[in-house]
Amino acid sequence: MIDYSLEEGEFLVKLARKTIEEYLKSGKKPKIDEKSVPEKLKKKAGAFVTLDKVGESLREKELRGCIGYIEPIMPLYKTVMEAAISAATQDPRFEPVKLEEMDNIIVEVTILTPPELIKVKSPREYSKHIEIGKHGLIVEYGIYRGLLLPQVPVEYGWSKEEFLSHTCMKAGLLPDCWLSENVKIYRFSGIVFSEEKPRGRVVRRELMSC
Repeated sequence: MIDYSLEEGEFLVKLARKTIEEYLKSGKKPKIDEKSVPEKLKKKAGAFVTLDKVGESLREKELRGCIGYIEPIMPLYKTVMEAAISAATQDPRFEPVKLEEMDNIIVEVTILTPPELIKVKSPREYSKHIEIGKHGLIVEYGIYRGLLLPQVPVEYGWSKEEFLSHTCMKAGLLPDCWLSENVKIYRFSGIVFSEEKPRGRVVRRELMSC
């Protein structure tokens, strides 16, 4: 996996915030001078943008939007811009974000590796190929597809089996669907950059399993 520096991560997080705020003000994306974009961020990569609303305590987080692109179909910085707008305005679970909310929202960017199909002889072997804090998961069955980012099981303290079950539910399937041989499970890795507080310093999040 290509690694990214803190400076590159900071560029993407600030770009995501700038894109959202400009779009909420004018309905248009900001114009970006490509000369200002680090070369590595011009390469195609998948990414997700997550928006967390915080209360008086930064520990009180409430998901406000999370959308992204799994496959590397656009230059990374453009992927982040598109994902940022979608997370703020098109996540079907929430009402569109209002501009005044952005003062209380933490912006987070997760850069993804391409998904890798986990091949096993028996579904019960999936847990051997999953590392909490490193891998995100995709569950696929026919028209159903669900994805959870690497930071999710860490935040909730899930076991590998719980992670698999919750990804199944995200796809609209039964929790134990991962035990079916007709279901495909993919894994991917992610590098996470996030504001420490709304409009605050950008840090690289190190995902540690419990």
